[in-house]
Amino acid sequence: MTETAYLHADELTSQLQGLGIRSGDTVLVHSSLRAVGPVHDGAPALVDSLLDALGADGTLVVYTQTPDNSDPSRWPLTRGRAVPATEWAGLRATLPAFDPARTPSYGVGVLPEEVRTRPGALRSDHPQSSFAALGPAAPRITAGHALDCHLGEESPLARLEELDARVLLLGVGYSVCTAFHLAEYRVPGQGSREYGCAVDDGSGRRWHRYRDVDFDTSDFPALGESYESLPERPVTRGRIGAADSRLFDLAPAVAYAAKWLTEHRAGRRPVE
Repeated sequence: MTETAYLHADELTSQLQGLGIRSGDTVLVHSSLRAVGPVHDGAPALVDSLLDALGADGTLVVYTQTPDNSDPSRWPLTRGRAVPATEWAGLRATLPAFDPARTPSYGVGVLPEEVRTRPGALRSDHPQSSFAALGPAAPRITAGHALDCHLGEESPLARLEELDARVLLLGVGYSVCTAFHLAEYRVPGQGSREYGCAVDDGSGRRWHRYRDVDFDTSDFPALGESYESLPERPVTRGRIGAADSRLFDLAPAVAYAAKWLTEHRAGRRPVE
């Protein structure tokens, strides 16, 4: 029987630096620990290695979404199961409100939870599309996340753009690249829809309804492939453990995505 070699944090740090992570960077990470392979001490070691590569002046950012805090009519998509329409009103009245300090992330893997629960981590206040951050830029990144804006100009993504942040796709593809959602807000004619969730804004729990972008990730893989194939080679690829990984600057990727999506979604659907 062949024994599996476990990676240690210092090995991962060296690989991250080899990919191009620099001390002082601000990096938004989307990851799959399973894709990386066996790591001694698991998610804590991977977070340690990222923080070591970023140094004291760098900031680590993760997406800590909570899409299960959603209207029961959407649960087939957000929770993978349907409930009878007769139960919807009762669920809207009793679903626990989002608590940035306690509500766990959902559907984004183990790394965001490890970051979110670390001492000193800050988290934005959006009840469905929050981000958590560790490092000196964390206050600026997580502050002011508007209740009516998932991933647009009043979200941490726009702050990351201002900070010349980078994106690390660690063993995952472009379909989960949240930076491309910021570009969707800049596409003329992009559709919108109504969202609902439970919030507590200091005056007690309430059900919050709002309109925002109707997100569509179906063409993100093609968008990412197009961006990656540009002659200037804006994406660095390499292996972190066993994980095929990509590193690129967020701002130029969003600018390219806005143009690409505008062209490829032209006439596809009207604004609601």
